[in-house]
Amino acid sequence: MSRTFVEIAGRRLPLSNLEKDLYPSYGFTKADILEYYRGIAPFILPHLRDRALTLKRYPEGVEKDFFFEKRCPGHRPDWVKTAEILHHDDEPMTFCVANDLETLIWVGNLASLELHVPLARAVSPETPDSMVFDLDPGEGADILACSRAALILRDLLSHMGLATYVKTSGNKGLHVFVPLNRRETTFEDTKTFSKIVAEIMQKHYPNLVTAKMAKQERKEKVFINWSQNDAKKTMICVYSLRAREKPFVSFPLEWKELEHFAALGGPERLHVIQSDAVKRAKEQGDLFQEVLVKEQKLPHL
Repeated sequence: MSRTFVEIAGRRLPLSNLEKDLYPSYGFTKADILEYYRGIAPFILPHLRDRALTLKRYPEGVEKDFFFEKRCPGHRPDWVKTAEILHHDDEPMTFCVANDLETLIWVGNLASLELHVPLARAVSPETPDSMVFDLDPGEGADILACSRAALILRDLLSHMGLATYVKTSGNKGLHVFVPLNRRETTFEDTKTFSKIVAEIMQKHYPNLVTAKMAKQERKEKVFINWSQNDAKKTMICVYSLRAREKPFVSFPLEWKELEHFAALGGPERLHVIQSDAVKRAKEQGDLFQEVLVKEQKLPHL
């Protein structure tokens, strides 16, 4: 195993197997992955801050086996921040918290290509600061169908007085976020509200979307996954890499940009590669910044 050392913020980090090609069909090594996360750090760190981090690790690359790691590895450096969160069996679990560049690079060195976080911060795990609509295309549908659904959803929620923000999943679909940032909000509120909205969408656009979870209901439709609004579930963090054939990124879009792509057609236009992600983020800033701070109250339905 090859090893090198770097110093970040006065801390010496050992980095291993930097030459290993983790995206073999594209030619993207662990060194490239760490360079991406170093470049995108100013944009991704605010969205990771104070959240219990779930690692999705690909030690032999995206074409081989992976595993999720919720419990923060015991071999972590003593400077890595952690949080104790009740897990499914109501037993406390120690999660990593990535609040700084050195932790982000340490996590990347574990071949954790994907970074998943809950919709709540570790200090208030039962209080979501956002509601999400996870738009997932079924067989025969694609990300352009998700775009049409997202635009309809944006307009529907706008009529209710709610601002929304959209990002690519980095995979096949889109994520529409509704920032809340209110201590009074519960996951019961967001799950109930999002399910009702999804069912309204299904009623009015039955050929485009479904709110039903059964796989057979999703053919040639977009599944609006409202069930992600749950304290026990996580979402891919904005700006995280995805483990696909190429290093695509879960990336925020402006609504007018989504309108443009939806009109032009060509689903490949909505897949953002890592080099474009860093360039675009530096040019336009963090389009998801408002998700962290904007306060909104869910209306009664």
